[in-house]
Amino acid sequence: MDHISNAEKAESITSLDSTIRKCENALAQMTQKGANTTLLTKRLNALYIGLALLENIWNEKPHQYSREEIAEARKILTGLFPSIQNIYAKSKAGSPQRTLLERRIKSLERAVQAIDDLLNK
Repeated sequence: MDHISNAEKAESITSLDSTIRKCENALAQMTQKGANTTLLTKRLNALYIGLALLENIWNEKPHQYSREEIAEARKILTGLFPSIQNIYAKSKAGSPQRTLLERRIKSLERAVQAIDDLLNK
């Protein structure tokens, strides 16, 4: 992960922040409606962990997550790829949605790589 430029690092962190905000808003709406929020809560926690590990590697910020939490986050994050890639495949080339999805996929891939790097130490 050393070959990633500072601009790409910032883009990945911004993308994960955006994804987290989107999930937080969805969680608030689902909670208001009384819907089951278990899956979204797990995904949101995995996103928090992914972001924390990127910031740990790139900005030397400490994190408070256990290896077990990190390993579970990896499973959840990798489980997001098929649905995101499916939406990406259906999006129009050059559209803002496609650009957002490209950034989201890259940021999630980098978060999973950060998790792998940490777990393989």
